[in-house]
Amino acid sequence: MNGTRVIPIFYLCTPILSKMKLSIILLLSIVSLSVSAKSFKSDMVEVSSYDSSIQSPLSKLLILYYDLKNALVNSDAIAASDKAGSLLKAINGVDTKVLQADERKVFMSLQDKLSYDARHISEVQKIEHQREHFANLSINMYTLAKSVRLSGNPIYEDYCPMKKAYWLSAEAEIKNPYFGNQMPDCGSVKNTLH
Repeated sequence: MNGTRVIPIFYLCTPILSKMKLSIILLLSIVSLSVSAKSFKSDMVEVSSYDSSIQSPLSKLLILYYDLKNALVNSDAIAASDKAGSLLKAINGVDTKVLQADERKVFMSLQDKLSYDARHISEVQKIEHQREHFANLSINMYTLAKSVRLSGNPIYEDYCPMKKAYWLSAEAEIKNPYFGNQMPDCGSVKNTLH
């Protein structure tokens, strides 16, 4: 050949292909991190929405209730059992002497009911049985939240028409604890406590 050198097209494209592969890998990594960050943030919304300016000793019960709700939203029976155990310990550990008279009256009327359902949820790891007791726990937590200011932030009372049951949430977005991964957005906000 006339002194010209033939270079296969593959060699010419290799740097371009390598840059494309690197760009694709980088793009996928960024998307993956973004999704992970959103997932982490959504798991943290309930806890971070707690207003520490509310000093009622009963406020901790709401935070622990939210933790339990989130475990049920994630259909995690083991975590739900653990979170219910923490809630039960907190319910039984409330020092009623430091409560204001009206708080004490309401809490003492609900304490056995709250303990009963939290104990049952903590003792079993069957998600359906946990969810049955969570429905009753939610009714009693709503009664408590309606009577005692547990948070400086809104508390949303949500309703699942399929289960015909309520739950409390720190955010307006529906995250259904009764159907979890199966139907996470089934339901609507029925009431807001301020």
